[in-house]
Amino acid sequence: MSSTSSEASELGYEQARDQLVEVVRELEAGGLSLEQSLGLWEKGEQLAKVCERHLEGARERIETALASAEAGDEKAADDSQ
Repeated sequence: MSSTSSEASELGYEQARDQLVEVVRELEAGGLSLEQSLGLWEKGEQLAKVCERHLEGARERIETALASAEAGDEKAADDSQ
């Protein structure tokens, strides 16, 4: 793994998202060589994966919390009967 991808994997969601926005902005502005564009594209792909991992982790935490809350509601309903 390159140092760039290991650095990207340590970023928080907001940092990765902000860097991804900047990468997109640079690519859309144009004027880059093919090599520079490819490098930015690869960096963007890595940043997008970091964002996806953070979002998946958040989704799992929400699903766990909802399942726990539902289980608690069912137990409370059973106890009141």
